Amino acid sequence: MLATDFDGTLAPIVANPDDSHPAPGAIEALSRLAALVGRLVILTGRPVDSVRALAGLEGHPALASVTVLGHYGLERWEVGAGTVERPLPDKSIDLVRRELPALLAAVEGAAIEDKQHSVAVHTRNAPDAEAAFAALQPGLHALAARAGLEAVDGRFVVELRPAGLDKGHALLAYVAEAPTSCVVFCGDDLGDLPAFAAVRELRAGGTPGLTVASSSDEVEEVAAVADLVVDGPAGIVEFFVALADELERSAG
Repeated sequence: MLATDFDGTLAPIVANPDDSHPAPGAIEALSRLAALVGRLVILTGRPVDSVRALAGLEGHPALASVTVLGHYGLERWEVGAGTVERPLPDKSIDLVRRELPALLAAVEGAAIEDKQHSVAVHTRNAPDAEAAFAALQPGLHALAARAGLEAVDGRFVVELRPAGLDKGHALLAYVAEAPTSCVVFCGDDLGDLPAFAAVRELRAGGTPGLTVASSSDEVEEVAAVADLVVDGPAGIVEFFVALADELERSAG
């Protein structure tokens, strides 16, 4: 099974999340891998509808077997089936929506990304991204606590979401659905660390696994614990191509 994050891994980080698209060659490499691995999964904090609009997966028959797990596994899209499974949003998010504008008013350049099941605050486009992040972080964590949510830090972003929701739980739940002889997970940000930990847990239980970091200057923690480190999304594409080449040689 091959699982990959979207932003920063399959797609380069951009100023506006709505402008994100897979790195050159990514879709072609995934199309090859889909025929060579047992299961191919995109595991992301984005809503499924966002990935559906930006990833360009539809219209590629080879990608019909791909599964997209959005919102850290809350939503699920089987690309070939076309249908999306999703629960109703947590009502606690409404409190966050009401209070965020006042909290952000004093910080120039902070932006809200409403994901329906969670809300993320980005400071990447602020005049001083690090200072804006540091200024907002305590208030965002306090707001999450008042709403009964969890505040999770990332690359110049704090996401307020239901507690206990992460890529590690999602990955383990997906692996448990069917026998898996090997698990590979690719990620780039702090939110991917639980999935890295899940791979290590599977490995300790006897299932071979590999963690791949899409490295960046912004987050060093992911590369520090990865089995393999590549140079950003372009390096992920190179890894996918090399993996497809090797699997084709082995099969042929």
